[in-house]
Amino acid sequence: MKKALFKILAKINKMVLPSLYKKDPSKLTTFQKAILGYRYWVTTNALD
Repeated sequence: MKKALFKILAKINKMVLPSLYKKDPSKLTTFQKAILGYRYWVTTNALD
């Protein structure tokens, strides 16, 4: 059930949140770093 929840969250993130893969992490704002960290957390939990 946990894995299914994270897979759904990952799909929602892909549709709603901005993609930051081409940006330099050191130049991101605090809010963008939070989005990046959240997306990373959801993705790693969806893959486990």
